[in-house]
Amino acid sequence: MKKTQIGNTEFSWGERTYVMGILNVTPDSFSGDGVFVEKNFVQAAVAQAQRFVSEGAHILDVGGESTRPGSEPVSEAEELRRVIPVVRALSQMLQIPISVDTYKANVAREAIAAGAHCINDVWGGTKDAAMYSVAAELRAPIVLMHNSTAGQQVYQDAQLGSRFVGADSKDIVDEVSRELRSLAEAAQAHGVSPKNIILDPGFGFGKTVEQNLELVRRIDELKTLGYPILAGISRKSFVGYTLDLPPSERVEGTLAAAVLCAERGADILRVHDVQAVRRALDLTDAVVREN
Repeated sequence: MKKTQIGNTEFSWGERTYVMGILNVTPDSFSGDGVFVEKNFVQAAVAQAQRFVSEGAHILDVGGESTRPGSEPVSEAEELRRVIPVVRALSQMLQIPISVDTYKANVAREAIAAGAHCINDVWGGTKDAAMYSVAAELRAPIVLMHNSTAGQQVYQDAQLGSRFVGADSKDIVDEVSRELRSLAEAAQAHGVSPKNIILDPGFGFGKTVEQNLELVRRIDELKTLGYPILAGISRKSFVGYTLDLPPSERVEGTLAAAVLCAERGADILRVHDVQAVRRALDLTDAVVREN
């Protein structure tokens, strides 16, 4: 059984489905849960993290820039201003592993210096040429995500939010598989250890509703790549458009997607609703895992 050390925790892939709690240190999160709207945002982030820990999260993911379709990018300085105080406070107060959600190599470096243990890059290391080298130098586990948002058309609905639209003719699972393999090979070519690579198919990032549903249906095919798989399905637009519900009413849909992904072998679920998902996954694991 393959294992990855993240902070003081050893993650044994295949033994159970792990839960990653989302901490958005942003004012414009699509899910409406960003803590940067709070005057004392560090205290707000710590309180949310403590709640996630009590609800059973295995790892926390701290991000300072929204990645929803149409969101405005933030400068490196602003991202550091949001993320570093939160990471530092969490690392001093909690024992849980901390991931930093960023595609900027220097933000990753500074976050790890402040106490983070893992990098979660929604561009798979392709936006910043130094990202792979930073991960290799710091021996940090890194999540490499498939992202095809560049040049894609976005449809906006007042209630349901944004989603990507376009042709569904291509085999999305084949495309994601090929590109994730390429990202993993590129990271290793820069010195990243294979045991420190986690792959993410990138639900919602440049994919239509139908393509996202197909990824859920066939996520087990990505296991043939030989790396742990992270699935970020929480409150995503494909859930909302399938059920005709806004982000605030997508808990049940998220649970269904989480259970389906876990049953098909996903190793980590990145979610907003930690308690509900953890309970659903514990039951799923009791049925499908052979421990």
